[in-house]
Amino acid sequence: MRLVITVPAGSNLILRCQNAQDRVLVTLSDVAAPFIAELPPIPVLSLDGPGVRRIGIAELVTTAGVTWVEGELHRDQFRVIGDAPAGVVQRRGAPRRAGKHPAVGTVQIRSTGGQRLVAVSGRVEDISTEGLLLRATAEKYKPSLPPDIERTMLHVTMPWGELTAAVTAVDQRADLLRGTFEWVDDVDPLAEFCAS
Repeated sequence: MRLVITVPAGSNLILRCQNAQDRVLVTLSDVAAPFIAELPPIPVLSLDGPGVRRIGIAELVTTAGVTWVEGELHRDQFRVIGDAPAGVVQRRGAPRRAGKHPAVGTVQIRSTGGQRLVAVSGRVEDISTEGLLLRATAEKYKPSLPPDIERTMLHVTMPWGELTAAVTAVDQRADLLRGTFEWVDDVDPLAEFCAS
């Protein structure tokens, strides 16, 4: 069986360019290939205009771990120019699993009048025993999540049943929320799922 390297949707890609500020890009769809150098152009969320071209070293998160590659950003696509100069390393303590698991819940947001609760629905696209990546929207805020989310109470439909968890927000962009678990109702099935 041939190993396939996947750059999952919603990953942060940090591009470091000479004489320019680092750019944090968010991948918009899964991209896979047998080798890093064979990855097709990766669609990303970028604040650059369509005519801007940037070349630099990128920290690339994959399902196999993280690596650093030389690449080019142009027209909201990141293209790997050469093979990875270093090997792939696993920077997280817990193994992760990508997928599309339906989720509903409530987010707690900061507002001028204090804290508010807003219902959200979507799917979990990446999960480990430490945290998750949620792609979701709220009715009043479509197509994005509400701003300034502090924590989330989620019910996620997993292959073994429903997972209930409280999540502290770490990073949030548009309809993507990355967070770490405050608690999980039953972590054993989740650990088995992520390790398999």
